Amino acid sequence: MAGQPVHDTVDKEWRHMDFFQHTCYLHARVPRVRCDACGVQQVTVPWARPGSGFTLLFEALAMSMAPHMPVADIARQFRIHDTRLWRILRFHIARAREHEDYSTVECIALDETSRRRRHRYVSIVTDADARRVLFACEGRGQDVLGRFADDFHAHGSDPDEIRVISMVMSPAFIAGVREVLPNAHMTFDRFHIMKLPNEALDRVRREEAQENPHLKGRRFLWLRRPRQLSVSQERKLSDLRYCAHKTNNAYALVLGLRAFFDIEAHQSVAYLKRWYHWTRCSRIEQMKEFALTIKRHWDGVLRFHQSHMTAGFLEGINSLVQASKLKARGYRSTDNWITMIYLIAGKLDYQLTYK
Repeated sequence: MAGQPVHDTVDKEWRHMDFFQHTCYLHARVPRVRCDACGVQQVTVPWARPGSGFTLLFEALAMSMAPHMPVADIARQFRIHDTRLWRILRFHIARAREHEDYSTVECIALDETSRRRRHRYVSIVTDADARRVLFACEGRGQDVLGRFADDFHAHGSDPDEIRVISMVMSPAFIAGVREVLPNAHMTFDRFHIMKLPNEALDRVRREEAQENPHLKGRRFLWLRRPRQLSVSQERKLSDLRYCAHKTNNAYALVLGLRAFFDIEAHQSVAYLKRWYHWTRCSRIEQMKEFALTIKRHWDGVLRFHQSHMTAGFLEGINSLVQASKLKARGYRSTDNWITMIYLIAGKLDYQLTYK
C-alpha cells in the first residue's frame, strides 16, 4: 500500500494487556488508502493483526496461558467472553499449521482418544520421531486416514513416502492404511497388544473368583509387571498362584507374550509360534480367543522387532489432552478440543507478528 493516496482515517480500538488491575485499550486513527485494483483498504498496523480487536501482545499472552489453564478461566481473568479467546487460538493454530512442512516425516503413530461417552472419538496422528501431533480429527473409522492423507499432501509431502506406522489393531484403521498408505508397514503397538491379554486374564480371574474368594480384590496383583511388585505383593501373588489354577495358567501365558518383546529379533518368529501353539492348546477360552487375534495380525506383531516402534508416547499425549478436558469440565465442541490438542502437543511455531 506504499505510495497510495489516503482516502480517509478511522478511529480504531484494540484491547491490550491489563495495566495492573485496570483494563487497557489502545486507540488510534488509522488511515485508509485507495487502491485502483482492490479499492479502499485499511493500513496494517504493527501492533495488531487485521480484523482483530486485540493487540498481538494480548494474543501472545492468551496463547501462552491456554495450554495450562481452561480457556473459560482465562476469559474470566481477562473479563471477555471465551468465544473471543477461542477465535484467537484457532486463528494462530491454523496459521501456524499452514507453514508446517511434513516432507521429512516417514514414521507416524495413530491412536484414538475419547471425547465423551457413547463412542465419540478423536483420532490423532503423530510424527513418531519428533513426538508431535500432525493431524487430529473427529471419528475413528477408515475415512480418518483419507483426511490425514489430504492434509499430509497439503503440507508438502506424499503419503506414499510414509514407511512405518504404529497403530492399534483396529479393523477400520487397518483397512484405511492399506487403501491410503500402501507403502507403510503396520507395527501394532506393544501397549495395546498387551492390553488385550490382560483384559482376558482379568475375565478369567473374575470367573474363578466366584468359587475362590481369595481372588476377589486382587486384580492389580495379576496385572502389574513382576518387577513393579513390592516384596509383600510378590509374596501374596506367589500364594495366590498355588490356589488359583486357571488364573495362574492364564497369567503364565500373559508373561510368555510379554517376554516376546524382549527377545532377539532372529528368535521372534519361532518364539511366537510356540506361544501361539501353547495358548491354543490351553483350556482357557478367553486366552484361546486372544491367540486368534494375534494370528489375524501376525505380521504387524512380528514387525515390532524390525521397527522397534511404540506408540507409548501417544499415551502421554492422551493423558495431557484428557487432563485438559477434565480441567475445563469438557468442551462445547469437538473443534475446540482439537484446537487444544494442537496447542498442547502440536509443537507449532507461532509467529505472532503480521507481515
